[in-house]
Amino acid sequence: MSTAPSSAASISRPLNRNDYKTLSLSALGGALEFYDFVIFVFFVVVISKSFFPPDMPQWVSQVQSFGVFAAGYLARPLGGVIMAHFGDVLGRKKMFTLSIFMMAVPTLLMGLLPTYAQIGIAAPLLLLLLRIIQGAAIGGEVPGAWVFVSEHVPVRNIGYACGTLTSGLTTGILLGSLVATVINSLFAPEEVLAYAWRIPFILGGVFGLVSVFLRRWLHETPLFVELQQRKALAEQPLRAVLKSHRSAIVMSMLLTWLLTAGIVVVILMTPTLLQTLYKFPAKEAMQANSLAILFLSLGCILSGALADRFGAGKVFMFGSVALGVTSWTLYHSLQAHPDWLFPLYAVTGLCVGVIGAVPYVMVTIFPTAVRFSGLSFSYNLAYAIFGGLTPVIVTMMIKLSPMGPAWYVAGLCVLGFALGFMLWQRRRSGIAV
Repeated sequence: MSTAPSSAASISRPLNRNDYKTLSLSALGGALEFYDFVIFVFFVVVISKSFFPPDMPQWVSQVQSFGVFAAGYLARPLGGVIMAHFGDVLGRKKMFTLSIFMMAVPTLLMGLLPTYAQIGIAAPLLLLLLRIIQGAAIGGEVPGAWVFVSEHVPVRNIGYACGTLTSGLTTGILLGSLVATVINSLFAPEEVLAYAWRIPFILGGVFGLVSVFLRRWLHETPLFVELQQRKALAEQPLRAVLKSHRSAIVMSMLLTWLLTAGIVVVILMTPTLLQTLYKFPAKEAMQANSLAILFLSLGCILSGALADRFGAGKVFMFGSVALGVTSWTLYHSLQAHPDWLFPLYAVTGLCVGVIGAVPYVMVTIFPTAVRFSGLSFSYNLAYAIFGGLTPVIVTMMIKLSPMGPAWYVAGLCVLGFALGFMLWQRRRSGIAV
C-alpha cells in the first residue's frame, strides 16, 4: 500500500480559492450526475407503462423496467475500468469531463424518447442502451471525482475534500427524491403518465450539460502533470494494480461493502421497509428519508474532516459503533415508538456519514500512477457485487426476522470496526492512512 503522495499538492498550506472552486464544481457536477442516474427509479412505474406493451401484465413490465435500471449497475465496472485506464494515461480532467457528458446526454434523450406506442420494440431497446451508457459514466465519475479533488488539495485536507465530494453525490439522491415529489404533487397521475415524467429527465440533461461547460474551467491535477513531466505514467495501470497492490484492492473492496450497507439498506431500502414492516404512510416515510439523506450529507463532510485530523482508523472504529447502535435502535424501536421516526432516522443518517472516510483511504493506498485504475476497479467491482446482493440478502433475512436489516448492518459495522482497527495500527506504525 502507498502512503499519501508528496508533491506540490502535499504542501502544508490552507485551502485556497482555487481549491474551493474545484470542490464546488466537482460536488455540483457529482450531485447532478447522481441525480441523473437515480431519477429513473423514482418514475419506474410510469416508465414501465410507457415503454413496454400495454397488454403485458403490470408486474412483468415493472420487472423489465427494473432490469433496465439494473443494467446501469452492471455496466459500471466495465465503464469504470476503461475510463480509469485513460484517466491514468491521458489525464484526470478529460475523463472527469467525459463522464458527466456521457451521463447528461442519455438523460436528456430519455426525456425525449418516443414511447412503445410510437415506435414499438425500439423504445425499450433504446432505453436500455441509454441506461448502459449512464452506467458506464457513473462508473467513471465517482472514482474520477474522488481522485480529481484529492490530487488538487493539500494532503492534510484530502479527507475533507473527499467527504465534501461524497456529500455532493448523496445530495444528488436527495435532489432526485425532491424533484419526483414535486412532479407528483403538481401534476395529476394522468398528466405524469402523458408527459410530466419527462420533465425531470430533460432538466437533468440540461443542467448536466451546463455542468460539462463549467468543468472546462477546472485544471488538470498537479500530481498527474508532475508524473507526465517526469514521464512516469503507467502504460498498463490495471495490470500494475492487480500485480502489486492486491492488499489495497481487498481493503478498498471491503470498505465499499461497508459503504453499500449504509447506502443500500439504510437509505434506499428503508423507506419501503417503513411502509411494509412498520406501516408508515408513503409520504411520511419519504419525508423521513429526505431528512436522513440531508444528515448523511453532513455526516460525510464531518467524517472526512475527522479522518484528516485523527486518521481514518479511529473514524471507522467509532463511526461503525455509532452506526451499529443507531441503526439497531431505529429498526428495534419504531414498532413501539413510531413518533421517534424522524429523530432516529436523522441520527442514523448522520452516522451513515462514516462512509465519507471511505474514499480518503482509497485515494491514499494506491500510488498516483495507478490511483484512478486501482480505486475504480476495486470500488466498481465491489459495488456491483455487494450492491446487487445486499437487497436479496436483506430480503431473505427479513423472512426470518423483521430485524434482518439491523442484523445485516450490524454485521458490516463489525467489519468496519475491524478495518478501522487495522488502519489505526498502520497509522501507529507510521503509514499515513
